[in-house]
Amino acid sequence: MIFEWSEQKRLTVLKARNLDFLKARYLFDGRRLHTVPSPRGEEERWVSVGEIDGQFVAVVWTRRDDAIRIITMRRARDEEERKYRALYD
Repeated sequence: MIFEWSEQKRLTVLKARNLDFLKARYLFDGRRLHTVPSPRGEEERWVSVGEIDGQFVAVVWTRRDDAIRIITMRRARDEEERKYRALYD
């Protein structure tokens, strides 16, 4: 799988949230995810919630040609984590 992102955005998120887009790729390795649409204008976007290194995170992403473009990454909201746990616990 091919991943891409804005390096400037990656560094901003890393500094502000201590979350690295490099690890966001792990969500797409076949592990369980809770994914919902997150429309933004004409672009089809998704929010995927899963666990990385014992922490629930949410990754906003879209498909661009053959790549998954990571838009942002944050700690999952309580409600997002509850929905995930309802599906998989």
